[in-house]
Amino acid sequence: MSTEPLAMDTDPKTYLALHELLDEPAADEGLTSRELEVRALTRNVVAREIAPRATETDATHAFAHEGVQALTRAGLGGLVLPEHLGGTGDTNVAYAVAMEEITAGCAATSLVFMTQTHTAYPILLAGSDEQQRRYIPGLVDGTRYGSIGITEPDAGSDVAALTTTATPSGDGWSVSGQKTFITTGDRADVIVCFATVDRALGRQGITAFIVEGDWPGVAHGRPFDKLGMHGSSTAELFLGDVPVPRENLLGKEGGGWPIVMRSVVKTRISAAAQGVGLARAAYARTLAASTRLHGHRLPDEHTFALADLRGRILQARLLLHAVARQADRDPDIAPALIGIMKQTCTDLGFQASVEATRILGPHGDLTALGVERCLRDAKVTQIYDGTNEIQRLLIGRETVRAMKELA
Repeated sequence: MSTEPLAMDTDPKTYLALHELLDEPAADEGLTSRELEVRALTRNVVAREIAPRATETDATHAFAHEGVQALTRAGLGGLVLPEHLGGTGDTNVAYAVAMEEITAGCAATSLVFMTQTHTAYPILLAGSDEQQRRYIPGLVDGTRYGSIGITEPDAGSDVAALTTTATPSGDGWSVSGQKTFITTGDRADVIVCFATVDRALGRQGITAFIVEGDWPGVAHGRPFDKLGMHGSSTAELFLGDVPVPRENLLGKEGGGWPIVMRSVVKTRISAAAQGVGLARAAYARTLAASTRLHGHRLPDEHTFALADLRGRILQARLLLHAVARQADRDPDIAPALIGIMKQTCTDLGFQASVEATRILGPHGDLTALGVERCLRDAKVTQIYDGTNEIQRLLIGRETVRAMKELA
């Protein structure tokens, strides 16, 4: 078999034909006409402008700017954001199906794309009208890149342990600290930064601010070298007595923790959709490669393994859609349900990629086929947006609480 990139990735017509073949009526049955329209639009953009350059993006570590711009030109940059701010006011389900499509073509592009929404959403939740008008449209149309400044060298999943400090200064605050593993952190124009006004207050001291990337005292680190997601940069942010005016307080002082908790509904839908998209990409590339190797009579072992993957991908997609639909109906959806979705779908993305490389044997290791890229890209989805160990902890705690209430 040739080691050239698969035609399914480089030729838009072939890419579209294969992915349309792999659509599952059982999942499509639950989608509205608008959600199917969003999927078709996104898939077309991915086929033409994202999937064909994914192999090169991964190899060169080039930032996925062109792919993100293609998505925003198609009007996909603000799916869950209101029209008056440049968005389209679509459902969480529409956003999930779009994220799955982008990830299937290039996971790194999906990571940059979703970080734009992750930055805009807290501003929509807690920002003033003026803050929303000033910052959200640029994140939607891709003229400004955004980042979420939560993780620190000694504080990741435990947001209450943040040491970045906001000290009253003049008519605002002086913010100092270090953030790490910040997606798009090397080039962020808009940073939703979480800091504490008093460490003794724990969660009640966490406060959110909108910080602009070119303000005095903001320093952007160089991107880390990473296992996967090479087209998305991850860097440190250094905040040295950054003067933040009062009008850039996001929400109220001490109100950062609720903003984080409400925002993770969106971020974990994003990660779950990535898991499904990566599993589907690994499945599609393996099916295409196996057919080129063996013709249309695949070895029984391959047929059985692919059948198992197809079933598991359908199960994960149905879970993703169901939880996203519930989040549309109930903004206060139970954290454990969000956790079940995130953990299940991202674990599948990794497990399906491992299985796909096994099915292909020595060919699974070839970068040209894109399956090993799925494996590398999938690993981090189990870690960010709350590690899957944290998700299991949240799920277990909620189960124990429910049992106590029965006693």
